[in-house]
Amino acid sequence: MEPRLKKKYREEVRSELTKKFAYQNCMEIPRLLKIVINCGVGRDSKDAKAIESAQREIEAITGQKPVITRAKKSIAGFNLRKGDITGVMVTLRGNRMYEFLDRLITVALPRVRDFNGLPNKTDGKGGYTLGIKEQVVFPEVDYNSIYKIRGMNITFVTNARTPRESTELLRGLGLPIREE
Repeated sequence: MEPRLKKKYREEVRSELTKKFAYQNCMEIPRLLKIVINCGVGRDSKDAKAIESAQREIEAITGQKPVITRAKKSIAGFNLRKGDITGVMVTLRGNRMYEFLDRLITVALPRVRDFNGLPNKTDGKGGYTLGIKEQVVFPEVDYNSIYKIRGMNITFVTNARTPRESTELLRGLGLPIREE
């Protein structure tokens, strides 16, 4: 079965974007390419239980096994050596991406305390990143089995050419981005 947001993109969002930006070709219409969820472990990089806990929680949230990320170079100020574990990450594409986005919009973001929309700040290359301070906003994470409260970055990667196009695409999909 096709995800709800994928169907919404195909039937509504594409036509709205075409009207708004006057695209000549259907291949010009921006689309969501992938969603990357990154969770850093910080000072717990030597603690195997903390890393395993982070992996388990990200896997429960996304339905996909995360990859362990390692430091590319040593940084003395952070007590970091090349090859040390820095976090876990997952890249979602296709139907899993749309299902995750749907759960994020309808379930997780409304559970954030004092939530009044997301800031309108995209990077210049068609991406949008939001930070979540605690993983318990996702109902898949059991509050009693948490090893440690930790946050995560969620990056939406689009093929939009301008920040305005990517913002309109994400708004069309239902992401509550504030007007600035």
